[in-house]
Amino acid sequence: MREEQRSATGASRMAVGPNGSPGQSHIRGITVATIAAVLMTITGALGTDDVPLLPRLGYWLVLMLSGALIGIGVTSAITSWGRLAPRPIVEGTLVSILIAAPLTLLVMGTSLVFFGQTVGTPLGIARLFGLVLVVTGAITAVNYATARSAAQPDPDPDTPPPIPARPRLAERLPPHLRDAAIHAVAAEDHYLRVHTAAGSDLILLRLSDAVSELDGIEGARTHRSWWVARDAIQSVERGDGRAELTLPGGIVAPVSRSYYPALRDAGWLSSA
Repeated sequence: MREEQRSATGASRMAVGPNGSPGQSHIRGITVATIAAVLMTITGALGTDDVPLLPRLGYWLVLMLSGALIGIGVTSAITSWGRLAPRPIVEGTLVSILIAAPLTLLVMGTSLVFFGQTVGTPLGIARLFGLVLVVTGAITAVNYATARSAAQPDPDPDTPPPIPARPRLAERLPPHLRDAAIHAVAAEDHYLRVHTAAGSDLILLRLSDAVSELDGIEGARTHRSWWVARDAIQSVERGDGRAELTLPGGIVAPVSRSYYPALRDAGWLSSA
C-alpha cells in the first residue's frame, strides 16, 4: 500500500498541466514525463531498485506517460468547455477530481501488472484515491496560480496593448453579442435587458448579480432598474434633481433622485 501511494504521488506530479492548451505545452509535458520516468528507473526510485531494469523502466514509463496524457485530456476538455472559466476554484476542483479518479485506477493496475501488488479493501482504495486527489489538487492549484504569469511574454513596446478580457456577464449572452461592448443593463419584469454595441438580449438574472459580473467596466447604477457604462454616455439631460443619459442607438437611461448626487459628484453629469 505504501509503495502504491508513493507511486501515485510521482504520477500525479506529471499528470496536471496548467492550461490544457494544445501544441508545445503538450509536447513539453510528455517530454518531461519521459525524462522523469528514465531518471526514476536509473535511480530505482521509491523502492523499485530491486526490480530488473527493463520491467522497472516499463513501469515508470507506463505510469508517467499515462498520467501525463490523463492530465492533458482532462484539462483540454474542461478549458475547451469554458463554462467554468469565470470560476477557477470550481474548475480546478473538477479538473483534480477527474484526473485523480482514473489515475488511482492506473496506479492500482500498473502496480498489479508489474509487481503483483493489490489494494484489497474498499478502505485501502479510498485512501489511495484520497492521496492521489490531495496531490493532484495541490499541483493543480499551483499550476492555475502560475499559468497566467508564465504564459505572458515580456512586454514589447511595439506591440499594441492586449484586448481586455470580456466581463463574466458576457458569457450569459448569445455568441454574437459576447465580444460587443456592454453599454447598459436594464430590468424588464423578471429579466434583464443587456444593451451592447451589437444589439441587446434578455437574460434571467438579478441586477445586483449582473453588476458584480461586469468586471473591468467603469459603470454605475443610475436607477434602481438601470446600470450604465460611463464610456457609453453620449449626452446628458439634467433637470429637477434627475437626469437622462443618452446612449448609442438612441437608448435613454434615467438617473433617479437617489442616484443623482453621487453621479454628479463623480463627474458623470458635468458635460453633455
